[in-house]
Amino acid sequence: MKYIGAHVSMLGGIENAPINANNIGANAFALFVKNQRQWTAKPLTEKNIQKFKENCKKFSYKSKQILPHDSYLINLGNPDKEKREKSLNAFIDEALRCEQLELKYLNFHPGSHLKKISEVESLDLIVDSLNQAIAKSKNIIFVIENTAGQGTNLGYKFEHLAYIIKKIKDKSRIGVCLDTCHMFVSGYDIKDKYEEVMTEFGSIVGFKYLKGMHLNDTKKELGSKSDRHESIGKGFIGLEFFKKLMKDKRIDNIPLILETPDSEFWKDEIMLLKSFV
Repeated sequence: MKYIGAHVSMLGGIENAPINANNIGANAFALFVKNQRQWTAKPLTEKNIQKFKENCKKFSYKSKQILPHDSYLINLGNPDKEKREKSLNAFIDEALRCEQLELKYLNFHPGSHLKKISEVESLDLIVDSLNQAIAKSKNIIFVIENTAGQGTNLGYKFEHLAYIIKKIKDKSRIGVCLDTCHMFVSGYDIKDKYEEVMTEFGSIVGFKYLKGMHLNDTKKELGSKSDRHESIGKGFIGLEFFKKLMKDKRIDNIPLILETPDSEFWKDEIMLLKSFV
């Protein structure tokens, strides 16, 4: 089964996210569990939590079909101890919100070294932050997203993901989300070398850790390291890649989430992707 959806709005209350997903014909969705551009937010109310669960049940969304995303402000690899602790506290808060909602995953960008320390030193800080977050939460699986390699962001190589996973104490609590735009612009030629790239991912990271994907075309060229999403089939990756992906049984039963720039097309893009299955 292919679970295909989009990153939907929670405007008016988190309980509206499942409704918004259902309205576009999605059988998966992503959401923020608080305002992604603020460090703190009011706690979820019992009403929010109950209504969210009711709406998920109403529209047949199980936790394995939902991929929450953390705040863009969080940097678990920040070399500044005080700022990193601020990020970690916000990250743990989001994990606990996910647990309140009985969700399974929390998707996050690994972090950035900010040109102040080496990549390995920053990766080690990310590992330490994750081990702390795992210890302070019950069962959330933290899902590392590969990045475009823009600026000083880590996670643009499969080796970065594997390095983090290797050092996590409880490996049942860690996973990976592959973003197709990020893969392409970071240098992985998923358009013309699909099987080679997927085989490389399998050997370096392992498909057992793949918990979700972000399905995006790209406005920028292979290896450009520029994170500019485009609608499906309208960018440099093109439709043939998505046809191959939708037939790949290695990505069955995980949330496949559109983050394409025009939400008006999400319903059509979901229908298109389902037609390739």
